Amino acid sequence: MVEWRYIAKGARAVPEPMATPFVWTTACSGSLVLVIAFDLLGALDRTGLALAALSVLAALVGTLGRFVAAPGTALLCWALLNVFAAHPTGELSWAGHRDPGWVACLLTAALIGTATARVWYARAAYRRITPFDGAA
Repeated sequence: MVEWRYIAKGARAVPEPMATPFVWTTACSGSLVLVIAFDLLGALDRTGLALAALSVLAALVGTLGRFVAAPGTALLCWALLNVFAAHPTGELSWAGHRDPGWVACLLTAALIGTATARVWYARAAYRRITPFDGAA
């Protein structure tokens, strides 16, 4: 007996994450664009807003890469936030009361983005290879 199957219905591999240098380049350029946009809007005096936007960016960029890329993503976002959005502008500095929290926030966002993407892809791959009987 011949069983017809659509080619698109076959098992497909889980998408491979992007290379770490590409993820870091995306994080750096995206952070720079966000900081420039906040500067043009005159909102850089509110570092909490910039931190929230960069955290969302870190989570989105985290969906592209591996877990290994998350610390670098967080540090690149923090460096651009620290150099351009925090006082004194243009100098990389470490404020012991503020910067550990910023780095932790950005790292958590990048890890959450990466974990979400890995679970999403694994779940989609599982659904593709398991038979669906329609009774659920």
